[in-house]
Amino acid sequence: MPNTTPDDRRPSLVRRTALALAGAAALTGLVGAYTPSLAHAEPSSTPQYSSDFSDCPALPAGADPARWRCEVHTAAPLLTIGKVDVTLDPIVMTHAEGQMPDGTWGQVWGAMHSTPTTVPGGLTGTAAGERTRQLRLAIKPEYGGSSDFYIGRLSLRFRLSSPLLPHGCTIGASAPVDFQVKRSGPSKWVSQDPPVIEFSAYDDTFTAPAAEHCGPLTGPLNRRLGLPAPSGNLMTYDATYTFRTYDQLPSA
Repeated sequence: MPNTTPDDRRPSLVRRTALALAGAAALTGLVGAYTPSLAHAEPSSTPQYSSDFSDCPALPAGADPARWRCEVHTAAPLLTIGKVDVTLDPIVMTHAEGQMPDGTWGQVWGAMHSTPTTVPGGLTGTAAGERTRQLRLAIKPEYGGSSDFYIGRLSLRFRLSSPLLPHGCTIGASAPVDFQVKRSGPSKWVSQDPPVIEFSAYDDTFTAPAAEHCGPLTGPLNRRLGLPAPSGNLMTYDATYTFRTYDQLPSA
């Protein structure tokens, strides 16, 4: 047999990859009649709050620790984006807020933690997409770079993962999804010591952009997800948060 080098084998690998992608794209074309599931229409129970203050950010120069508090916010969002309805796994966000030396109020972002959530129907929007590992699809919210918790603004990106998608495949890659959340009702104090507050919020006005950087499946994937979607989107969630002033935090 003749010697075979890695370069000699490359065309067959490319052909096999192309065939796998083409097969997935063909399956994606079968979901024209896909109807989003209503299984997630009812809000989930409020998630257990996180009391991990390790992500509290450093305060601005000159800030009084007794006038600043670190908030740890845990939420279980229900997301309708394009054609997809999904209950996201709980996310945990940490930020600081308080009075600046000049008397104005400020905020400092800390961190966000989240995990991928399986999208019902996978890449195809059908039962095949759920049963076949190669066609599974997951969505993971990530911090989009801006927030204002005084007025309820938050930007997020949504990373999409699947064996057939590149790592950078993201909804809101170029410009994040901007949320302006509104309270659904009054806050509820669950505990005074430690302080634990529950509330519900939602946004039904945000615009959902197309997914980007998804390789050969970018077009079929956006058709399957119904993106871009200028209207008809919804994020609603029950949330819990706790806080400590900086003079009560453990010393570093």
